[in-house]
Amino acid sequence: MSSSASSPAPRARDSWSGQTGFLLAAIGSAIGLGNIWRFPGVAYSNGGGAFLVPYLVALVFVGIPMLWLDYAVGHKFRGSPPWALRKVIGGGEFIGWFQTFVCFVIMVYYGAVLAWGVQYTIYSVNAAWGEDPTSFFTDTFLQVVPSDTFSWSPAWAVMIPLALVWVLVLLVIGRGLSKGVEAANKIFLPLLVVLFLVLVVRALFLPGATEGLNAFFTPTWSSLADPQVWLAAFAQIFYSLSVGFGIMLTYASYLKPKSNLTGTALVAGFANSSFEILAGIGVFGAVGFMAHQQGVAVADVEGLTGPILSFVTFPKIISMMPGGPLFGVLFFSSLVLAGVTSLLSLLQVVSGGLQDKFGWSASRSALVLGVPATVISLALFGTRSGLNNLDIVDNFINSIGVVSSAILFAVLCAVAGPKLSGLRAHLNSVSSVKVPKLWEPLVGVVIPVVLFVMMAMSVVNLVNDGYRSYKLSFVLIFGWGSVLVAVIAALILTFIPWRHRPLDPHATVAQILAEDVRSAQTEGGDK
Repeated sequence: MSSSASSPAPRARDSWSGQTGFLLAAIGSAIGLGNIWRFPGVAYSNGGGAFLVPYLVALVFVGIPMLWLDYAVGHKFRGSPPWALRKVIGGGEFIGWFQTFVCFVIMVYYGAVLAWGVQYTIYSVNAAWGEDPTSFFTDTFLQVVPSDTFSWSPAWAVMIPLALVWVLVLLVIGRGLSKGVEAANKIFLPLLVVLFLVLVVRALFLPGATEGLNAFFTPTWSSLADPQVWLAAFAQIFYSLSVGFGIMLTYASYLKPKSNLTGTALVAGFANSSFEILAGIGVFGAVGFMAHQQGVAVADVEGLTGPILSFVTFPKIISMMPGGPLFGVLFFSSLVLAGVTSLLSLLQVVSGGLQDKFGWSASRSALVLGVPATVISLALFGTRSGLNNLDIVDNFINSIGVVSSAILFAVLCAVAGPKLSGLRAHLNSVSSVKVPKLWEPLVGVVIPVVLFVMMAMSVVNLVNDGYRSYKLSFVLIFGWGSVLVAVIAALILTFIPWRHRPLDPHATVAQILAEDVRSAQTEGGDK
């Protein structure tokens, strides 16, 4: 593993101004595009109101416990994933860098979806999609080439707002944690909540909204006997809360020593789930109106999840309703704000890792990561192949990259370093809500097994059936290739010597001296 001639020099790290700033950022990271365009459709297709049962079980037994694990490791070891997991055990640095580069892969395509939202906010003013939102989205806006074709030709309607999105988020990250990420979340998250509440209230007063809500909440209790429904609930909570792949660990590493970790996790977890249910109410209120206008049942409405829901179904709804332009601006602005807060959290993981490893400033780290990220994002997702590339990369990096990093993370913490008993003791020493001993086998055994089953099912399907109708070469390059890129980049960064080490700005002299001893021991073990 990494080594150096002498122990790396300490470097003071930024920190949150207080618990509120951290909480807003954590909630902002959790509330993203998936809350708005994924949860409503997943819940509806997996038992409606009955889906809330496995969903809440997953929140309590997967989401919150994994949040506690992220918070415990980040707060105890005061560093980004590479540094924190390196302190758990020398070989853990690779897993930390793997988490970091999984975040890098996600962020380079996540920005493209925000660019779509920015452009559609403008399009909403005059319903620029016309009578056929489907063709407008794929043929006019994205100019998508066939799935068996690759094109470097730019889709200018995406390219320009995508470049602007990158300029914005890199400027925020370059200002550092408290002046950049925290300040942005204090503005964007309350604004998101206000805009979305206005949107939901408007949707509830549309003709047919009641039918949509009945379809969304009416339980199909027989679905609870289907294991796939439970796996869908676990997957939704896992992806929605951004747990297990470095984001919440990084955010927790900037907290002050005396911070209420477990209580904050409970607030963040339930706030995220509350927003998802609110999104379901808003989306299905609007879908009910659409079904009412078309004279069909809600079940006959197509496109109730993913990009199609946001960029095809909702434009149809906007065109049908009174005051549609205002509703459209509210919807797409909410989508952009939700995405920006999540994108900032992804960027902070990568920026934090570079700052910790090389002792760079926030502005320098933003420049070093921002230039390649922007170029890759524009080249692969601002082109006419952008939608196809995004679809493949998103599926593979989430179902394999994110899940495998979470499994490795949980197992590492269960068998190495202070182990889960030590992490539980750390949580209980600073928190109001005490973590029960049940948390240890839950995080160390049950959750990794559930995640492994999820990943194994995905891998088997991808190996046997490929991915949708894409050519095998495309799947290998953009799908398996995206995971391989994260692995190779993690290996390279792991073997580069540490030039600095993060220093907790709140540490006492005794704690700093103790850390020096631990660092020397780690360096010796690595050699």
